[in-house]
Amino acid sequence: MSENTVTPYQGSTDGKKQQVTKMFNTISETYDGLNRVISWGSDVKWRKFVVQKVAEINPSTVLDVATGTGDLAIALTAIPEAKITGLDISEGMLAVGRDKIAKKQLSNRIDLVQGDSEQLPFANATFDAVTVGFGVRNFEDLEKGLSEIRRVLKPNGRLVVLETSVPEKFPFKQGYYCYTNYVMPLIGKLFSKDRSAYRYLSNSAIHFPYGKKFQQILDKVGYQRTQYYPKTLGGVATIYIANK
Repeated sequence: MSENTVTPYQGSTDGKKQQVTKMFNTISETYDGLNRVISWGSDVKWRKFVVQKVAEINPSTVLDVATGTGDLAIALTAIPEAKITGLDISEGMLAVGRDKIAKKQLSNRIDLVQGDSEQLPFANATFDAVTVGFGVRNFEDLEKGLSEIRRVLKPNGRLVVLETSVPEKFPFKQGYYCYTNYVMPLIGKLFSKDRSAYRYLSNSAIHFPYGKKFQQILDKVGYQRTQYYPKTLGGVATIYIANK
């Protein structure tokens, strides 16, 4: 693991993957509420845009990697007759997701499985589309995870990624840094005693290679016709489209 790698628990001898698993197991019960607050509710609109881009290829099978508590997997059921599989490394997050899915009576549309995004337990060319919502910045090896996703995509399949990013223009950029460095950790304290977790969520967002840099990584891994769409206030989140 690189010395510059952003991890939840600095000083821990565990790798990033193990730390991320521990972190999300710890904050799973409060994660949904925090997500709504720190995104000002915009995460709901962002997921709808992801669903729109996935629906363009009329998929019958969709994999949601780093599904967490299943919000994006649930949103994907808006695509008629699509079968959704959600995968996450954190059993704590999946437990919350299973309860939500059962309450919405969507268990016949969504399967949740525990697994590693960098070693996907699926055969080559299994899915028409793959989504990742706020998850790629948690990969220990970003290129390996993206390559694994490409492996399980069918020919002409599509990857759609929703991830945090940093606005480029004044005053949004300055406001973003102020918000993530000072306001977001304070909000995190209201939701969890694990202060390291919310410090990590803000730090990892700042250090993620967003925008053109992430598009170039997608191109390097072998995806085609890659595009990206900055969202809200000049780009506090970005949606990426990549095709196999």
